[in-house]
Amino acid sequence: MASEPSLAATRRLREHHRSEPVFVLGGAQTDFARNLTREGVALADLCAEATQAGLTAAGVEAAEVEVGHVGNFAGELFCGQGHLGGLLVEADPAFAGLPTMRHESACASGSMAVLAAMADIEAGRYDCALVLGVEMMRTTDALTVQQHLGAAAWVPRETEGVEYPWPALFGELGDEYERRYGLDPEHLAEIARINFANAKRNPNAQARDWHFEDADFARDSAKNPVIAGRIQRQDCSQVTDGAAVVVLAGERFATAWADRHGRSLDDTGRLAGWGHRTSRMALADKLADSQDDPYVAPFVRQTVVDAYARAGVADARDLDAVEVHDCFTTTEYLAIDHLGLTEPGESWRAIEDGSIGPEGAVPINPSGGLIGGGHPVGATGVRMVLDATKQVTGTAGDYQVDGARTVATLNLGGSATTSAAFVLTAGAA
Repeated sequence: MASEPSLAATRRLREHHRSEPVFVLGGAQTDFARNLTREGVALADLCAEATQAGLTAAGVEAAEVEVGHVGNFAGELFCGQGHLGGLLVEADPAFAGLPTMRHESACASGSMAVLAAMADIEAGRYDCALVLGVEMMRTTDALTVQQHLGAAAWVPRETEGVEYPWPALFGELGDEYERRYGLDPEHLAEIARINFANAKRNPNAQARDWHFEDADFARDSAKNPVIAGRIQRQDCSQVTDGAAVVVLAGERFATAWADRHGRSLDDTGRLAGWGHRTSRMALADKLADSQDDPYVAPFVRQTVVDAYARAGVADARDLDAVEVHDCFTTTEYLAIDHLGLTEPGESWRAIEDGSIGPEGAVPINPSGGLIGGGHPVGATGVRMVLDATKQVTGTAGDYQVDGARTVATLNLGGSATTSAAFVLTAGAA
């Protein structure tokens, strides 16, 4: 069981983090509404397309990149392709000889790639890093997709005989909230409504052109069928193809880059804090271990607190927006109280009072999140960092949160087995 850190522990985190600042110079994502298999686009093509778009958006030449990190969950299963660091090198002739590596932590794979790139820069190994998150999932039928995704659970303990492992497991997460605190299904439906509505303002969101009626969200509607347990169709993120890229840099490189482009570091995104924890593999074991804790997932809470501490953020009230992992509505419900937007078990308050809406105190998923925006698994963590960077630099377009200067991300892998959080700000520390 995890507990809230002491003041001394918080100070140690901040002292330890006083190293090379890491700036986000920019990046890009592909259109998550595309079906790349139908287009005849191969995984290598997707890597190259996203990489070139990211370099252009960041104003960085390929030859200036000194290291590459790739986040990907299951290229082998969906595309028969591993060794994705090699595919990154194929994205530009100037990358020949570039040191690269691939990172896998289920749906948190992209965040692990960002963390590794940060570490490279903070350690002084390299001054400029490119991070690519990528996944092609629309390569097979829906049932096979679910079986592939089940590899992130504990096989076969949590998957044997289960057609849809993740709806079943995240339905059990909702059951645990119901048992401990009560859970109104209408609050889950409202989470879905908000994320789909937000997606309409995002030109790269998977669901931006989708249209819904009230019956699509009703718990007793044939238009919203049960997938597994308490999880219904509109509670789910969708199978998605896509990639996202961010370019990270240390202060020396970022200063020269800003001078070259006539920009200021005060208007450049910065990774101000991070958190990363790993819990037990099986959801049942996590829930059993947390019975005496007010938080259903204590290590998710610890991840968030670590990120806040490293960034000098007192609590969620210091945030202007959050990009969270809403693979299912129950996951976002967990994120709300674990971020500290409410007391444990009271996520419903932030839903009812409008706090998480686009005009609320701390909007959640202005991009549309995973439910509205799309969830190409290995790309999601990178996409979150990119969207948070857009928010703090005022470049998010139609889904910009007015005045956003401090934005957090929360990315989960498996049944919150891996947790990763970042706090993004603008300007030097």
